[in-house]
Amino acid sequence: MTAGQFPFTRGIHSDMYSRKLWTMRQFSGFSTPEETNQRYRYLLEAGQTGLSVAFDLPTLMGYDADDPLAFGEVGKCGAPVSSLEDMETLFQGIPLSDVTVSMTINSPAAVIWAMYLVAAEKQGADVSRLSGTLQNDILKEYIAQKEYIFPPRPSMRIVTDTVEFAVRQTPRFNPLSISGYHIREAGSTAVQELAFTIRDGLEYADWAIERGLAIDEFAPRFSFFFNAHNNFFEEIAKYRAARQLWATLMRDRYGAKDERSLKLRFHAQTAGSSLTWQQPYNNVVRTTLQAMAAVSGGAQSLHTNSLDEAFALPAEHAATLALRTQQVIAYETGVAATPDPFGGSYYIEELTSQLDSGARDYISKIDAMGGMIPAIEQGYPQGEIARASYQYQRQVESGKQIVVGVNRFQDQQKESPPDLLRIDKRAESSQCEKLRQLRARRSGEAVHRALNQLTLAAQSNSNLMPPILDAVRCYATLGEICSALKAVFGTWEETPVI
Repeated sequence: MTAGQFPFTRGIHSDMYSRKLWTMRQFSGFSTPEETNQRYRYLLEAGQTGLSVAFDLPTLMGYDADDPLAFGEVGKCGAPVSSLEDMETLFQGIPLSDVTVSMTINSPAAVIWAMYLVAAEKQGADVSRLSGTLQNDILKEYIAQKEYIFPPRPSMRIVTDTVEFAVRQTPRFNPLSISGYHIREAGSTAVQELAFTIRDGLEYADWAIERGLAIDEFAPRFSFFFNAHNNFFEEIAKYRAARQLWATLMRDRYGAKDERSLKLRFHAQTAGSSLTWQQPYNNVVRTTLQAMAAVSGGAQSLHTNSLDEAFALPAEHAATLALRTQQVIAYETGVAATPDPFGGSYYIEELTSQLDSGARDYISKIDAMGGMIPAIEQGYPQGEIARASYQYQRQVESGKQIVVGVNRFQDQQKESPPDLLRIDKRAESSQCEKLRQLRARRSGEAVHRALNQLTLAAQSNSNLMPPILDAVRCYATLGEICSALKAVFGTWEETPVI
């Protein structure tokens, strides 16, 4: 078996990185759209080859910066984007027709994507030729990250609307990045990350087919997002198993004929949960090894975490070192010279087989429950992750699992943290003032009319992307649009799994 051939265990291209390196896409966003824009320009000048947008918690939850529930969180864990005006500022001076943009946003993804598309239009870009990725993976929110707004079934309707719209209007844009990263960060094992991620992908495929789309219309635009964790060989095998699982399931379960539907393309990010505040420079070593695993396993794009992320968002010097880590791997190690450099190793092949088999067992169990949504409603994947997380923590506390600098090889003297990024408290008041001015000068009548049309569309079976785009164009805010949808769909509260 060679790379570039079904089931693509060894890679989706025959020449992999010898033809083209992975995209170096550092996840970034903080404080205000203006400051984030400056960081993007800096990273692009430093050699980054794609942008990846981190949004703050209010934005992830569908709240405007001036919402009382947003108080104290604006700009803290990402960039605040409450309106089209913020999105325009975020990419000011960055031609969206020339750079790929990944946006890590889920429950309000359709709204944020609409803002991005309109901002690109206003730059003069041809929307049908835009290239990038919208995470838009609501299932993993219910499973792991918990940043959801609406109940599962209305949320899946919205995701399917974006997939359908992308097929028709933005054929080069990935409307969905099915994410195992957050599943692993929540404490899952590698097998659970693999299984739940692939099964989520099948759920999205089922909904798109029920909508009337053919598998080969949308599957080539599905992408994936995996964690790069500490067990070097297991992680390489996980990526290999993911490719062969997806290829065989697309062919055998759905009858996909287009080779692009069979090829699992994925972004990787090094494991944030593995970083420690104790001896923070150990994090550089962890990140390097994790990045090497992702590259050795055939990632299409990669983010490397910064050494200071156990304390705060990355400072500029730490983000630069994280990017330089990728560049050293790419240009100095020789790892890019051949596809699947560990392929053929007895150990790697056995691990790949074990991960494939374990994932198939989980997928069969979820199929028997009626699919991922019934499984989520029963708390099945949540419970499996909770148990795995608990078992791992017990191993750390007992000393069976060694974490250097934490439960073994501790320093007697407390190490000073590196220079940290501090978010100016004035960023929140600045965002609130900008929103006040925006509401004062926009057409309130146009916003009211657009939101009414969106409510009517939500009550029907029509695709929600056109009315969301109309609302965005007249500068309706994220919170206003999400509130219109909440009035129809309601919100979701999970039954806890203990």
